[in-house]
Amino acid sequence: MPKVGIVMGSDSDLKVMSAAAAMLEEFDISYEMAIISAHREPDVLTDWAKSAKERGIRVMIAGAGMAAALPGMCAALFPLPVIGVPLSGKNLDGMDAVFSIMQMPPGVPVAAVAVDGAKNAAILAARILAVGDEELYEKLADYSRRMKEQVEAKNARLQEVGYKNYQ
Repeated sequence: MPKVGIVMGSDSDLKVMSAAAAMLEEFDISYEMAIISAHREPDVLTDWAKSAKERGIRVMIAGAGMAAALPGMCAALFPLPVIGVPLSGKNLDGMDAVFSIMQMPPGVPVAAVAVDGAKNAAILAARILAVGDEELYEKLADYSRRMKEQVEAKNARLQEVGYKNYQ
């Protein structure tokens, strides 16, 4: 079964990136997660990314802040889809990472989600994998239906009690 690789540059990123793992678990998608610094361990990253397909990884999710080299390096080393998660930082609220991930050179694409958007990265990875997997497609469709039902229930409650009493 295909799996997703989740990589981040520091254990401080785990708080955000664990949302990707939780979402993949909801869809019964296997994954592996690693902490690898693109700047401090380029050889480790190279080995991890180049051997990913052999380990069953078909999509990568790479979370990075500041210079955000990790998603781009993964895309340079791994010829299948890479989704970058720009992580909020101390100085520029993650916008530095957004621009770094979005400004990849031609031929080395990285998809980008919202700042700290690890959950959406996992959903996008699931959608990519669902192209060839009807069972996963149905799980995604069911997830969308559940989200719609949640919003409808909240609206019904608002209509029933009014905004002053809505909790």
